[in-house]
Amino acid sequence: MSGLGLTMNVRIRFDSRELEAQIEESSEHLAICGPSGSGKSSLLRVLAGVDRRGEGKVEAFGEVWQDTDGGTFLAPGPRRVGWVPQDGLLFPHLSAGDNLGYAGASRDRVRDMAARLGLDGLLDRYPRKLSGGEAQRVALGRALLSRPRLLLLDEPFAALDGELKSRVASVVEEVAAEGSVALVLSTHDEQLANRLASAQLRIAGDRVKRLPCTG
Repeated sequence: MSGLGLTMNVRIRFDSRELEAQIEESSEHLAICGPSGSGKSSLLRVLAGVDRRGEGKVEAFGEVWQDTDGGTFLAPGPRRVGWVPQDGLLFPHLSAGDNLGYAGASRDRVRDMAARLGLDGLLDRYPRKLSGGEAQRVALGRALLSRPRLLLLDEPFAALDGELKSRVASVVEEVAAEGSVALVLSTHDEQLANRLASAQLRIAGDRVKRLPCTG
């Protein structure tokens, strides 16, 4: 992979403020840091194509995904993005196994991913019977099994303890390397940002700046 080649020049309007994001990054793995409510999740939603509040232009992998002035908007599917929001958004009527395989993964691939994420024995459970950490891992596994070219992770390990967090982070690293998957990670976890990202951005006030997640 030659890199994500992400260019964003967008303005996202909230109820009481705006966030201006002018980003040019060629890094394959990028962390976006900032306090709660700063707009990290909204940036990922704009990248995923599920939030159209961003006004401006978004390019990735040499493609124009959004250009408000030019009337261009690429739907989420063609972007080939694996998006893991904070709440996971599991399908409540599907078991954990069926959620994992929703994008068409074979049963063998589902079982292998479940084993890697420590979900053995939970494949027949429905989301209402899963803990927060279990549901988070199912959502992550589903995204990884969709064969994305870009993985968007919004505080993906918030419900996991230290040992399990390290195990799941290793799975993300392995799958990203195996499939040449680019990564944009939203987090307030400095250690996680340093581990998974080769470049870091920080939201400061109403702007996104190329600063490390520390300080």
